[in-house]
Amino acid sequence: MTTRYSEDHEYIRVDGEFGTVGITNYAQDQLGDIVFVELPKVGQKLKKGDEAAVVESVKAASEIYSPASGTVTAVNDKLGSEPGLINTSPDADGWIFKLTLDNAGDLDSLMDDAAYAKHTS
Repeated sequence: MTTRYSEDHEYIRVDGEFGTVGITNYAQDQLGDIVFVELPKVGQKLKKGDEAAVVESVKAASEIYSPASGTVTAVNDKLGSEPGLINTSPDADGWIFKLTLDNAGDLDSLMDDAAYAKHTS
């Protein structure tokens, strides 16, 4: 499994042709307490960079962009009643959506762990 990061602080954890998308710990920390999440629809086609979801916190609303092109195969329904999962577990229980990748080449322009750490320091 490989994890890549966008400049907008989304992560995508890739396993074969499937990706799990969420926001990074850095992003949730900057947003503060998450109070609402608008999820994409299962079956929705997304192009890399498309707005996929919206996360609202006590500080601001923030668009979540798809870090790769693909079709949404699952959404984290728990976030409807527990949006704070993004704060407590952004890279595990707080994932936002899953997709089937259209083009693995989309991942080439994303950052690895080291580059993302440098990006946020």
